[in-house]
Amino acid sequence: MSNMSALALIGVLSIFCQWSAWRLKIPAILPLLLVGMLVGPGLGWLDPDAVFGDVLFPLVSLSVAIILFEGSLTLKMEEIRGHGRMVTNLVGIGVLITWVSISVFAYLLLDFGWELAALFGALVVVTGPTVIMPMLRSVRPKANIANILRWEGIIIDPVGALLAVLVYEFIIASQGAGMAHAMQAFAITIGVGFALGYAAGKVLGIALTKGWFPHYLKNVATLASVLGVFALSNALQHESGLLTVTVMGMVMANTKNLDLDDILEFKETLSVLLISGLFIILAARLNIETFSQLGMPAVVLLAIIIFVVRPLSVWFSAMGTQLNFKEKALLSWIAPRGIVAAAVSALFALKLQQNGWAEAELLVPLVFLVIMSTVVLQSLTAKPFAHLLKLREPPAHGFLIFGANVMARRVAKALKDHDLPVLLADTNWENVKQARMENLPVYFGNPTSEHAENNMDLTGIGRVLIMSPYKQLNPVVALHFMDWFSGEKIFGLPSNEHDAPARNQLSESYRERLKLFGKGVTFSKLASLAFQGAQMKTTSLTESFTFRDYQERYGNRATPMFALDDRGFCHVFTSDHKFEPKAGWHIIALVTVEETAAEQSVKQVKEKE
Repeated sequence: MSNMSALALIGVLSIFCQWSAWRLKIPAILPLLLVGMLVGPGLGWLDPDAVFGDVLFPLVSLSVAIILFEGSLTLKMEEIRGHGRMVTNLVGIGVLITWVSISVFAYLLLDFGWELAALFGALVVVTGPTVIMPMLRSVRPKANIANILRWEGIIIDPVGALLAVLVYEFIIASQGAGMAHAMQAFAITIGVGFALGYAAGKVLGIALTKGWFPHYLKNVATLASVLGVFALSNALQHESGLLTVTVMGMVMANTKNLDLDDILEFKETLSVLLISGLFIILAARLNIETFSQLGMPAVVLLAIIIFVVRPLSVWFSAMGTQLNFKEKALLSWIAPRGIVAAAVSALFALKLQQNGWAEAELLVPLVFLVIMSTVVLQSLTAKPFAHLLKLREPPAHGFLIFGANVMARRVAKALKDHDLPVLLADTNWENVKQARMENLPVYFGNPTSEHAENNMDLTGIGRVLIMSPYKQLNPVVALHFMDWFSGEKIFGLPSNEHDAPARNQLSESYRERLKLFGKGVTFSKLASLAFQGAQMKTTSLTESFTFRDYQERYGNRATPMFALDDRGFCHVFTSDHKFEPKAGWHIIALVTVEETAAEQSVKQVKEKE
């Protein structure tokens, strides 16, 4: 296969794997690894060593450097402290227990020296958000459990990567040298990595904060800076580049007033082809025979990792917390390994083999075995296990509202006042800032982004209201969440009345969603009513004051939005709603402020009832 054909094949397969993962609601790492093994050792279509030759090693090195840098951008120290003692313990003492325990068992069970055993232990401490998030959406554990697992995955990514890099640096420094020389070389590597990484992070942070780059160059300048610093660090001290870029990302993540949202979003675009392609290349290099070489000791080690090491880490981390036995049991079972482990292990194996470590060829298949086993096993069993422990959230009836404008905030506040979970999302900072001032939960950014997928807390959220004026983004949000929730739980507003004849330009599935709050209700109409002083009001229905009476009383001055039934379930008014409000229900509506004296009298009588 020619180089061009191989690159085209990798690109097409990368997109196909990402699409398949999206459709099947599984972590993308699974189809990427399986397809890579199929086209590589399985069918023999792709031989990365023959295709890329001498370029393979630099390509993998630079890709892993980017992965580590982008991952470390999420490590904010205030977030570690701000998400509870359990999360702090899991990414602290939990990581230490996991690393030491796995290293000891790997040394005892496998034909590994202590160096490779310690490196393997460091590689598989990482879970990661890319494998945790799809599982949490499927399992729907209790909010406290979901938050612990989510933030453990986000924070442990860079922490585990830093640990793996440090262990690897020590192995390289100690090769063929006495302990004194090894410690000296290791100290130099650490010094260069931390000093250069800190300086580069500070300088780039200042440049981005002060606007030294135009907006369209920010992402490219950041990427070029990372690659340049990586190369410079390796030139100053052999193999120090990975540590340097990891520290660089951590410094930038903790720089005040530095907006990293654009850079993190750029990472998504980059990862779809670059990182996805990397995993196909790495999987295609695997030798199926090496899996058989691992034998029964690897299976025993895998069982120990799942059934002994993880529970040990969770139980020690939970000391002093309020978690009960069932909660600790569920936390002990959910710990799938992810992207960082796979990428970094492949690079380290390549480098160690070049440096004469023959047994390092077993490192990658062993790590991949742990990844595939934990992801598949726990994806299949975590949901019934959580159900058995009675730790699943009840059906999610809360609302994600896309838009944090005045009208969206009023709707969110009305729902929140009735104890319904709500979350606003908007790309407009002023709207987000105002929502926070009104004490409303809000996410700043595109809710369809990977950053949102990893950081947006959708606990209790099961429906989506699209109430924004963003004509281009609204259909994207609707279609994105139609895959998460069933289609009938996505509701949208036309931006204005002129959208109606133009709807044929939109997909049929999105056009069906444009029915929120009834016929003729558009975003522009609601915004106008809000500007004129219309208010959200809740009215109770009784046997003597029915929904028909409500409609006669308010007429066109009320736009019914929601109906809370006597069980507390919130129904959404649409142009084709099929429910009929009854006595004991509550109507939440947008009502214009004018009231006649007679209407005020009726209201007073009703309130006395």
